[in-house]
Formats: sequence, C-alpha cells, structure tokens
Amino acid sequence: MQFRVLGPVSVTTANGTPLPLGPAKRRSLLAVLLAHANAPVGVERLTEALWDEEPPKHARTVLQGHVSRLRAVLAQHDAAAHGVELLTQGAAYRLCLPEALVDAHRFEESLRLVRRSADPAEAVAVLREALGLWQGPAFAGIVHSAPLEAPAHALEELRLSAVEALARAYGRLGDHGAAASVLHAEATAHPLREPLVAQLMLALARAGRQADALDFFHRTRKLLADEIGVDPAPVLTDAYRTLLRTDADAAADAAAAEPGTDTGAETETDVDTGTGTSTAVGTPADVDDRADNETAARSPTVRRPHGTAMAAEAVTPQLLPRRPRGFIARQDELAVLDRVTSAFPGPLVTLTGTAGVGKTALAVHWSHRRRADFPDGTLFADLCGFSPTPARDTVAVLREFLLALGVPVERMPGSPAALGARYRELTTGRRLLVVLDNAAGSEQIRPLLPGGDDCVTLVTSRERLDGLVATDAARPVTVGTLPAADSTALLAAVLGPESVAAEPEAAARLAVLCDGLPLALRVAAARLATRPHRGLASFAGELADEQHRLDLLEAEDTGVAAALGLSLRHLPEPARGLFHHLGPHTGATLDTAAAAALADCPPPQAALALDQLAAAQLVVETGPRSYVLHDLVRLFARSLAPGHEPAGLLRLLDHWVQTLLGACAAAEPGGEPCCALPAGARLSAEIRPFADRTAALAWYSAERGTLRAAVESAVAAGLHDRAWRIVLLQWPLIVWQVRDGWVPLLEQGLTSAELDGDPAAQSRASALLGWVLSEEGRPEEALTRLERAPDLAIRAGDVAGEAVARINLAVALMRHGDHERPGALLAEALALAQRAGLTETATLAHQHLAQHLLSVGSAAEAADHAAHGLTLAAPPLAAPRRVVLRTLHGEALAAVGRTGEAVRQLREAIREARANAYEEGEVAARAALDGIRATPRRIAAGASSGTSGRT
Repeated sequence: MQFRVLGPVSVTTANGTPLPLGPAKRRSLLAVLLAHANAPVGVERLTEALWDEEPPKHARTVLQGHVSRLRAVLAQHDAAAHGVELLTQGAAYRLCLPEALVDAHRFEESLRLVRRSADPAEAVAVLREALGLWQGPAFAGIVHSAPLEAPAHALEELRLSAVEALARAYGRLGDHGAAASVLHAEATAHPLREPLVAQLMLALARAGRQADALDFFHRTRKLLADEIGVDPAPVLTDAYRTLLRTDADAAADAAAAEPGTDTGAETETDVDTGTGTSTAVGTPADVDDRADNETAARSPTVRRPHGTAMAAEAVTPQLLPRRPRGFIARQDELAVLDRVTSAFPGPLVTLTGTAGVGKTALAVHWSHRRRADFPDGTLFADLCGFSPTPARDTVAVLREFLLALGVPVERMPGSPAALGARYRELTTGRRLLVVLDNAAGSEQIRPLLPGGDDCVTLVTSRERLDGLVATDAARPVTVGTLPAADSTALLAAVLGPESVAAEPEAAARLAVLCDGLPLALRVAAARLATRPHRGLASFAGELADEQHRLDLLEAEDTGVAAALGLSLRHLPEPARGLFHHLGPHTGATLDTAAAAALADCPPPQAALALDQLAAAQLVVETGPRSYVLHDLVRLFARSLAPGHEPAGLLRLLDHWVQTLLGACAAAEPGGEPCCALPAGARLSAEIRPFADRTAALAWYSAERGTLRAAVESAVAAGLHDRAWRIVLLQWPLIVWQVRDGWVPLLEQGLTSAELDGDPAAQSRASALLGWVLSEEGRPEEALTRLERAPDLAIRAGDVAGEAVARINLAVALMRHGDHERPGALLAEALALAQRAGLTETATLAHQHLAQHLLSVGSAAEAADHAAHGLTLAAPPLAAPRRVVLRTLHGEALAAVGRTGEAVRQLREAIREARANAYEEGEVAARAALDGIRATPRRIAAGASSGTSGRT
C-alpha cells in the first residue's frame, strides 16, 4: 500500500490499483492526516481544511462521516496488514502508518541520503529517482485550504532544491548539458527565482551556450524591473560578470561563483530539508547548533543603561548546569520562549508540565542558546519543590545568589528582608537570566524575583503557578509530551540512529507506550542500551503488558512511578483521594461525572479534585469539565489501590450504561431503548447531558476507544451483563458509520450475551451483527447470524427485538437477490410493531416495505408505505429517516406517473438532508431527481444505506 501526496492525493494497493477515496473533501481529510502522519490532528484544524469558507452547522458530523468512510476504505483493502490505522483520540484523529509508505517521506529520505554522499554519480541516480516520485503539484485534487498551503509550499521548495542539487551533481560529473536541461524547465516555470536562474546561466556557459546564458540574464533583469521594480540580486549579477570574463581562469571562477557549489561532498544547504514537513536533518546536537547560530545572528546588542552603578561590576555569575545531552528540538516551545521573553520589560515565564516531561531540560537548553543575550550572567537554583529532599529555603537561595553576584560573606545582610532588598538592588540595571527550577508553588518564587526591567526570569514547576500569573503577570508556557517523530528521535539519540532505523515500527510503538514522555523514553532507551541482546520489538511487547509497564520504566533511582509519586505527595486531600480511584478508568478522556462515579463522591467534590489534579499536571484540562488522563498516570493510579478496582470498575461500567442510554435517546429521538439497566445497577449522581443528535454522535465518536476498553475490562472481570449493554447501546453510531470495523466489537457483545444467558440480548446482537456483515458485503455470514435472531427474540418474549430482527433479515435477503421472503418478513415486522405501539420500528418497516415493493414493480403500494412512514416519522424522529422515506416516496410517485408530486418530495428530501448534514441522503435524492426524466422507474437501492439498521 502506497500513499501519494506528490501530485494528486491518492492511495494505491501493492499492484498499483487506486483506492476509491471519494470526493475532494475526503481526500483533503486524508491529506491533512498525511501531512501530520502519526500525530493527532484536532477536529478544528480538519474542519478548516475541509471548508475554506464558513463551515456548515453540522460540520463535525460530516467530518465524522468522512472519517468513517475513509476508515472503511482502508479496512476493506487490508490496511492493518501494512501497519496503517486511523485512530480517534478524543477530539482529534491520528493516522498511524509506517512513514515509508508515504511518497513525500521517501522523497525527503532520498534528499538526506544525497546530503551524506560524496559521490556525484550516486547523487544523480538518487535524485532522479526521487524527482520521479512527483506526479504534479503537491496535494493536488483536494479542497483549497490554508492548513495545506504551508506543507504544499514546503514540499515544492524541497523539490526545487532537489532540482538544483541534481544540476550541481551533473556539473561535478562534467555533464553541463544535462545540468542545463534539468534547470531550464524550472527556470522557465519560476523566472523570478534568481539563484535558480544564476545556476542555469553558469551551466549553459559551461555547456558552450554563452549566448543563451546572457539572454537568460537580460530576460530576467527586465522581468524583475517590470514585475516588481527591483534590480537583479548579487547572485544574478555575479553570475553575469563571470560570463563576461575572458581570462583563462574563467571556468574556475565560474565554479566558485555558482551558488551552493562545493568541490567536495554536498553541503548541508545543498538540499534544504528543514522546511517543516519532516524531521530536522542531522543529530539533535546539529539541530541545536544551527538554532544557536540563528539566535545569535538575530539577537540585538544588549547595552547597560548609562550611569548605572553596580556594587559587583567585575563579577559575572554563570550558575547554569551543563547543557542537556541528546536534547530533542522542541522548536515550537523554544520559539514561544523567544517571543514571550522579548515581548515586555522584566519578563517572568513559567514552564509547567507533568513529571518527567522535560521542563528542566527545556529551560536549561534555552538558557544556553540565549546566554549571549545576558552579558551580566545567569543565576540558577534547584528549589527541590518536587524532590525526595526537602524544598530549598528561600533565605539559603538568596545567600547563594548574592555570593554569586560578588557580595562578600562578611557583608552579607542578616535578615530575610535585607537579603531580598540587597538582591533586588544588585539585579536592577543588570541584564541577567534567573532560572528557578522545580518550584513547589508561587510563594516560593516571589522572594527570588529580581529587580528592574532588564532581567528575564524562567520558572519550572509541576504546578500551574496560577498565583504568579495573577499577581506578577507571569507568562505561562505549557510543556507537553513529545510528538511521535521527536519521541523516536530521542530514542535514536540514546540508542543510536542505526538501532531505530533497523526497527522503525517497534520504535514508533515504544514511543506510544511511553506516552511521548521524555523520562519514560530515556528509561526505556537506557534499559535497551544496557541489554543489547533485547530488541526494540521484544521490549515493546513487554511494555504492552499494563501490569508490568511501570516496573519496566524504572532504572535504579529514576523512573516514571517515582516521579509521579513525588507529585502525588504534594497533592491536597480531595485530589489525592480521587487519584487513588482513577485506576479502573478505561480511556484517556475523563469528565466530572465519570470521575464522581469512580470515586463514589458528589460531582462538585470530583470537579474540585480534578481541578487540583490539573493544577498539578496529573491530568490535562481540555474543556469545561473535560480532562485527559494519560496511560502512564492511569497505570500509576491503578498500582496505588488495587483493592478498590473491582468496585470502582462496576460503578464506572454502570455509569457508562446510563450515559449510553442518554446518548441513544438524543441520537435517535422517539426511538425505543434496546435494553434497560442491569439488575442491581448503581445509579450515577450525574450523567452527561446531550443537547441534540449531533452532540450525541460526536460524543459516541470521541469515546469509541474508551467504550471499547470498557467492554474489554467488563469481559475480563466477568461482568458480561454490562459488556453486551455497552456494545449494543452504541447502535446509533454503528448504523451511521456502518462500514467502520465494528464486527469484532459486535462479536464480543454477542459472546457476552450468550455467557450472560440472555436470549433477548443475543437476538439484538445477532441482528445488529448480521446487519453490519451484510453492509460489509459478507452475505453468507450475515444470513447465518440473522436467521437465528427472530427465534431468540420469540424465546425471550421481546416483541420489539423480533420486529427488528425480521426487518434486518429481510433487508439482507433483498440484497442477496431473494424477492419472495422479504415481503412476508417485513409485513410480519410491521404488524408486530403496530400491535406493540412501536412507532419508530413501524416507520422502519414501512421504509423497507416501500423499498422492497419498488424493487418488485409494485410502485403504488410502495408509495402508500412511504407515505405512511412519513406520517409516523415526524419529529422528534431523526431527520435521516425522513430523508430516506421522502426519496423512496418520490421515486414511487414518479414510477406511477405523478411526476410533479415526486419532484416536490425529492426537493424536500434534498433540503432536509442538507439542513442535517446527511450527505449520502442528499446524493441519493439528487440522483433520483435527476433520473425522473431519464428513467421513469428508478429503484432506490442506495437510498437506505447508513441509517436503516436497528438493534
């Protein structure tokens, strides 16, 4: 399987067959995910990519539909076998895949290979192959949008750099004609790119085409004057002067004048891969050194204010620890630090984040990069706020700073107030950097803040330090976990790049299992480095076992559990009590209601505790009453109180069942619930409310992974009566995104229903599983499941379940080419639903009877059933049902010659589908409307997909 972005966005199988990706918006979705491969991309960014202008009201639902269909296409072509998986992560999606499957990555890898090569012949071969990957402009065939402009531009710049490098390699081989040939097309396409034109001029001259070279110069000079009103840049005029020289050294001078030419191996600037579309070239140290040079070049000259008196002028303290080794870029955070420390006088910046995320390393690294900006020195103190040793006394730190600033011991002030005053006096007017590391809280920091507006203060802490923000205008900078590419780069920095290159997929899996936490990654790398016989894949397999993961991430006195334990020790009681109950949680996302169920406490108490945990960086606040709990933190919580796990898990599962019942009611208003609460269920104090169908479906999609893990936990604990309920109550999302890999979950639900001995649950699980199998084009398996469902419902006395089972069986038989049995099955289902007063099920039966009757030529009867169904499908029943019924009604009316009424029905179907972001329904209704004149009797084969199944 290959993913292509160097040209039209596409995916091909091993034999070159393109996958049917669908419309431009779906290709845009794939393009954004590929531009950020193996990293989560938020819904807001994806929405911006799919709609260049104002998105529609139900944009999130449409986006979920595109994700579902893209996921289904990948699954149908066995993407998992290639290591490709499209994951939902809270309010984001992540496309996981080996980077070698993406043509852009292979292109950039080729450029890196050329950069390391000193052989021009090898460079020519590699660059020709790399440029052959391009089939047109990058990210072609998608919706034009801002989020893809930058990566597309960056890739185009890389392509032009590759062309220029290819020409240089030809030149080193003496084939100047070939060099001129590859440059000519690009210079014509980019006539204002002066270095490219200059290189072409010199290549033409060396190939004996002096006149053509001079013509290019005059043409470009005129174009620059006419288009942008400027003279040629030095790179162009230098090349021109070289052409005009006639002495014997002209050839050598031409070689020296060519931009970027090197007589040896290609230099780092020959092919620029630092464009933002890939990881930086070189080792972490190389990246840092380049950043240092850039910073030094742009740093303003620092002058001491005229007339400032200093008591210790000759003393320039340098208390920074050594520069951290193997530091991985963190370019975004470094850029933020650069910006906020220069935005206003006397800046105070807080770097906060969870234990082991690398706050100190970032602070020290930035301080070394910017040391030249602070000619009066740097002060550094570890305040031991979260440490096995007691926190540092502020008075002791002040004495240490004053000594560093040149105050003799005998002149040291005696009282804390006098120490602070002398410290502020000495720092006023100085250009100093003060780094206060590992602070316990704001009160520990305030006495150590320097005086004057010329100092910069950097504070690191596991606490949010809201107090400093409120009273001292501190600028907060959050330090998050590392993205996938930087995580693997950190492993490579410790283990060596060859180890990671030998097992790239295992390295990526290790990064995920370590949550992108630098401390965890370094400990994992240390274990591997000291045990060379153990490969990355083997160690990743060991880490996958949650029972032992924290044990494996310990190395002597360093480890994840030890670091988190220090954070826990400083928590106030409400937060500490809640944290001990978080172990049974089954996902990354956590809200106040779920936390209250886990801890068996009132929701206000849970809300307070979660806020305290967020302040301590043990959970991440993502919205009102919404948080993220990383796996390593959850496993640490589980290790603290294993005895609480069974009771906490039961409360959590009951909470999920109640929440799912509420989501079902909102997603399918007017529908009948497919099950009730299990016997003895503990009622939750608070259940998340759902405003409407869109909100419910968005929650279903966001929590899909959490609910899957809840089913697994219920099965492991033998709570099968909870497991099958959590499966079946996801039916609104299942029928809405029916081809989205639901079969394994439904099979587990059926197994749990059988182990629970509940025939009604078995019937509904069989009916829903059969429906999904039928939609996936697996008719034999579908019918095997569906044939059992009605009898199981009869045995349970479940009239609603029997009616749904007969409907699903009838639809599968229709798809299988059976025109006899479906009519009777649907009539029986309709009678059952009408006798039991099941409005929603009766509507569903009318819908499929209309479809069946159209297929066998009974259009008048089909129209009657569609009309009856529309009468029943008035709000609050979900709009997609009405769209399908109107489409069927319109086709049936057209088939009996009532064209005017048919057109009105179909136009109304289109209007309602568009208003509710039901894209497939709108497409089906438009097709029916377009076909009225061309085909008097059109069968609504596609009108019922996606929203017709029930449990």
